[in-house]
Amino acid sequence: MSTDSPDQSAQEPTLVESRNRTSRRPGKWRISNIIDGRALRVKLTAAALDNIGDAQAMRKAALDHLHGAMFRGRMIAQERLQQGAEGLDTARLLSAVQDEVIHALYDFTTTHVHRARNPTEAERLAIVATGGYGRGVMAPSSDTDLLFLRAYKASPHTESVIEYMLYALWDMGLKVGNAFRTPAECVKSAAEDVTIKTSLLDARFMCGDQALFDEMQAKFKKDAVEGKDAEFIADKLAERDARHARQGDARYVVEPNIKEGKGGLRDLQTLYWIVKHIYGGRTLEDVMKGGPFTRSEYGSFIRSAKFLWTVRCHLHFVTGRAEERLSFDLQPEIAARMGYRDRTGQLGVERFMKRYFLVAKDVGALTRIIAAKLEAEQKKRPEGFRRLLPQKTPQALDDPGFVIDSGRVGITSEDVMKRDPLNMLRLFIIARRENKDIHPDALSAITRNLRGLNEQVRSTEEARTLILDAVIGSKDPALILRRMNEAGVLGKAIPEFGGIVAQTQFNMYHHYTVDEHTIRAVEAIAEMEQVNAERVPLATEIFPLIENRRALYLAMLLHDTGKGRGDQQIEGMKTSTRACQRLGIPADETELVAWLVGNHLELSETAQKRDISDPRTVTQFANLVGSLERLRLLYILTAADIRAVGPGVWNAWKGQLMADLYHNTAAALRGGRADEAGVQAHLEARAESRREALVEDLGSIPPVLLEMETAYWTGFDVPELTWHATALKGSGNVVCYRFPPEGGALTLLVSGQDRAGLFADLAGTLANLGANVVSAQVFTNRSGRIVDIFMVQDAAQKPFGQKDETRLRRLETALAETLDGGSVKDLATSRTGRRQAAFLVQPSAQIRNDVSTEYTVVDIAGRDRPGLLYDVASVLADSGLSIHSAHVGSYGERMFDAFYVQTSDGKKLTGSAQIETLKDRLLDALGQHEPDAPETPARKLRRSRAVDSF
Repeated sequence: MSTDSPDQSAQEPTLVESRNRTSRRPGKWRISNIIDGRALRVKLTAAALDNIGDAQAMRKAALDHLHGAMFRGRMIAQERLQQGAEGLDTARLLSAVQDEVIHALYDFTTTHVHRARNPTEAERLAIVATGGYGRGVMAPSSDTDLLFLRAYKASPHTESVIEYMLYALWDMGLKVGNAFRTPAECVKSAAEDVTIKTSLLDARFMCGDQALFDEMQAKFKKDAVEGKDAEFIADKLAERDARHARQGDARYVVEPNIKEGKGGLRDLQTLYWIVKHIYGGRTLEDVMKGGPFTRSEYGSFIRSAKFLWTVRCHLHFVTGRAEERLSFDLQPEIAARMGYRDRTGQLGVERFMKRYFLVAKDVGALTRIIAAKLEAEQKKRPEGFRRLLPQKTPQALDDPGFVIDSGRVGITSEDVMKRDPLNMLRLFIIARRENKDIHPDALSAITRNLRGLNEQVRSTEEARTLILDAVIGSKDPALILRRMNEAGVLGKAIPEFGGIVAQTQFNMYHHYTVDEHTIRAVEAIAEMEQVNAERVPLATEIFPLIENRRALYLAMLLHDTGKGRGDQQIEGMKTSTRACQRLGIPADETELVAWLVGNHLELSETAQKRDISDPRTVTQFANLVGSLERLRLLYILTAADIRAVGPGVWNAWKGQLMADLYHNTAAALRGGRADEAGVQAHLEARAESRREALVEDLGSIPPVLLEMETAYWTGFDVPELTWHATALKGSGNVVCYRFPPEGGALTLLVSGQDRAGLFADLAGTLANLGANVVSAQVFTNRSGRIVDIFMVQDAAQKPFGQKDETRLRRLETALAETLDGGSVKDLATSRTGRRQAAFLVQPSAQIRNDVSTEYTVVDIAGRDRPGLLYDVASVLADSGLSIHSAHVGSYGERMFDAFYVQTSDGKKLTGSAQIETLKDRLLDALGQHEPDAPETPARKLRRSRAVDSF
């Protein structure tokens, strides 16, 4: 078997050969130029002859030669990869290097260590590569899977050979998976375990007894493969589904597992195994060319395999281990190594990840199409008694050119798509109507004819009708949108959406790609409309009141189309306007969609970063919104947007803040008074209604709460207020907590007599205990008593102290000591995690006097870390400022906090020199404890700027 790279042409031997001496990429390789097998064996023979009588010395000398050859081969493979060689080529080179070393070791073992001059039947032995190594591809840190094939029973000689070889390979640092079987045992094991069968499907003879290997192959093909295609397909697809479930069953998570994840290498390998089982073949190219692939599908398969193997090889070389997860700390490094550079509006790491997700999307499409094709073929050639039953013919539908074929919506011929490109849209609508999946032949035809869905076609009246029907024509639009997106149709029908397909944002806040997030957000709106939305009762309550359902769904579908172009809200208004005009949406509705897209962050940012009990906040927001219809649409849009960011991002605290802002704004708009006095009157009325509800529940209100201002009473719902009142019945200091039913974080209530710097001390105490504050609400009554509410998590972003009573008791004790005047110990510097350290975060601080009538607002942003709230609060306290309210929010690796403060005499901070000094001190605090770049044992990794897009 040749161990040259494919299609190697004859050239003068060089270390690294190249087709073009001026080309950046290295050319084809010859294994003989990397490891001279004959010279290696001469050295091994010399090692044996030089150390006759000293087995240990002979073994050491031999292993030095073998390890040196392997090391040289690996270094050349790594150098070629860094010079631009493809990963598949690198994996084949690494496999060829391994072949040479193992073959040389076998020859050395059977010639100089355990020689059988006249082998008996029991001493016959073949060394067989299996698994990925059997396919002739190896990642740098992959296991070496070997089958030691014996004739019928183990003999002392074969056991000695195997033991010597295995210990030698282990001593060279290789991870060796091994099995010792006869041909009959191979067939038996394959019948019992599909994993073993799959491994043997890739079996490749290396050295030893060729006839024994051929015997095993013949038995395996006859007894384990022939006539068992349907069973194997079912087993591998079930295995794939289980693997996807373990990985979260999502293709577009922003830290993907490139091997086991959905759309990763294992999905491609599953297709390869199924096709090889049915059609046979040896190399990857042979197998896939002999299968059911069209030329386009074959090209997509090979391109995807090359890209994924390139990423995988870089991952293994960079980390020095079998790392398969493309985590944040590794993404900038791999992107730079693969040549992705920053461009205007988009980071190099984002361009790289977009390429990755486009490949994952192609893999998903191939998997779906080919798996369905093979399933259909198996139905056409059934096994056993089913071959005697009549086979169903495709059933024609009323729609010209469409049929039901094998339970799926299909087409009569590819001309259906060529003749009328709008049939690409009709296909999905018909599948929705018939409640059927789509036939793989139809999906393949779409791939080959997508260009026909051009600007001229999609601007026709019929195209507009079909596109709008797909978006808003059902109770479950996410299903059809996801199908259209997977097939590439959605991005062609709405090019503005096509710009965000597979797009990522380099931050830890978002869990999915932009297109996947958008479809999940549309799905969340549909759930609200169907009264299925958990923990968003206000949305389901107001949904029947909205007048323009279509504008809401279109705004949600288009809300992130401005990302990667500049200011996402401004650019989003442009892209959404253009899309609506093409779809023939009336001008006033187009304006509404553009307004929703251009302001889709305003409600969330106002609710979470501003004091919504401040009349000016409500007044400004009411003036921005202008009408109850816009307010309702914006609330539903915002709630769906947050829920679609990722698991656990939406919580009761955010829901309460947004609901309060909604009600305060609605009252201002409904009453016709959006001025500050009118808003203040409404807020006081709401506060009074909640006090009355509390009296009705408990009979009385604790004195500490009777002196609370309006902001406190409008900041919590009645059940929360009831908990506060129950805890604050006494007159002393109070520290209590509870775990909200929706989870996410521990809710902590702290009450005591206020003093200068108390909030900072509380924050420092929490930081010392490992509690990360994700939100804080600060209130002080007229008698100077505080009621502070913190939501805290542990380092794993789980509710602090969950299932750990001891930790919670320590928390209570420490906070009680702080309330009594105890000093805060110096904070221990905590090590920033590798993933967080991958981001370059630019700190910022703004001091504003235009946001509130009575308070100066301090807005800060920077890297989130334990103890940051303490550092910032200490700066404010040392500057003689008292904190009226704190609005603390963590967004992945970043934090955005807002503090409403006054000077010691109860006024705003107005001196320009004081403002500049405060700003400088805040920036110093934000810049402290900046982590170094993440490292591997060999080097520091590259980092990239965090994108602050929400």
